[in-house]
Amino acid sequence: MSAQTAITGARIFDGDLWHDDRVLLIEDGKVAGIVDNDEIPATAVRTSMDGCRIVPGFVDLQVNGGGGVLLNEQPDVDGIRTVCAAHARFGTTALLPTLITDTREIAIRTIAAGVAAREANVPGFLGLHLEGPHLSIARKGAHDPKLIRPMEADDLARTIEARGRLEALLMTVAPENVNNEQIATLADAGVTVSLGHSDSTYATVNAAVAAGARMMTHLFNAMSPLGHREPGMVGGALDLGHINAGLIADGFHVDAISIGVAMRAKKGPGRIFLVTDAMSPIGTDMTSFTLNGRKIYRKDGRLTLADGTLAGADIDMISCVRFMHEQVGLELEEALRMASLYPAEAIGMTGRKGRLTHGHDADFTVLDDSLDIRATYIGGKAAFVGQS
Repeated sequence: MSAQTAITGARIFDGDLWHDDRVLLIEDGKVAGIVDNDEIPATAVRTSMDGCRIVPGFVDLQVNGGGGVLLNEQPDVDGIRTVCAAHARFGTTALLPTLITDTREIAIRTIAAGVAAREANVPGFLGLHLEGPHLSIARKGAHDPKLIRPMEADDLARTIEARGRLEALLMTVAPENVNNEQIATLADAGVTVSLGHSDSTYATVNAAVAAGARMMTHLFNAMSPLGHREPGMVGGALDLGHINAGLIADGFHVDAISIGVAMRAKKGPGRIFLVTDAMSPIGTDMTSFTLNGRKIYRKDGRLTLADGTLAGADIDMISCVRFMHEQVGLELEEALRMASLYPAEAIGMTGRKGRLTHGHDADFTVLDDSLDIRATYIGGKAAFVGQS
């Protein structure tokens, strides 16, 4: 039997329940169990986390950058490694580096980097999110309209081939530039198809979901709103039970009251889950950066183009959890699930991520009473340890 690690002294949230006066047991990068103190194997290495809380590591399905790196600008293994390490400081143990609409060349380089990152076992790397270029000009947001275009046969083939070489692949598309046959082909190949940056009607959304789409990208943002005569994209996200929807909880992209209304309205079994939509400044003191040759400015918690258009978010996942708990009023346990269990469900990885139960990856975050990050573990190994 290989050596085991026993994490002692902390209150443990397994994704469903809290465990007091118990121990998190880890073996071979997996959770071996949550046991009583007298059940710790004599050979186990003990690590004390007295007075802290252990929660499932955060899963972020939309991360454009971090640590000074933007995936579009550095689509290589080192870039992915830097982004993953930057977000580990904020409790994220698994993420999808996200490519914003760009050229075919950059998309090809990004996919190759993702495959290489998987082969190199980069800590925290889960797969890729391709956000575009097959979006709607009318709802482009910060995406460069010159690079937005319809999906063609080579795009479809390249995406399907990439899915075969990656553990997870998420793709944001708009029905304006991707048809339902293409959505069905992607879904059948195991690609998680998300609808976003679209001005579609409810009926169009419903048809795309019937074809295989299972997600909405950043609920409320860059999509047709809920209207009294036309439910739009937002109405589809809330009413269609098989849809999961990402949400940027920074107070700028969506008001706290609107978030609360959406949470009460969402039909299951699909869930609303948290994403950061973070850009390169996370974990740095950068005040600006470049995307597709355009300067983006960082000020007062916002990232914007020169015309004021929001361009990604300046927030980390633990801050999103705090916002949902403190500003929206969710129970802490539900806010934590929105950052871990629900995104894992959205991409079909509940057997590995989002919980701390037997057989799950030993990905967890150690919090103090103020919900500050004390440490982050990926596969049972410390990826970040803060100052005590």
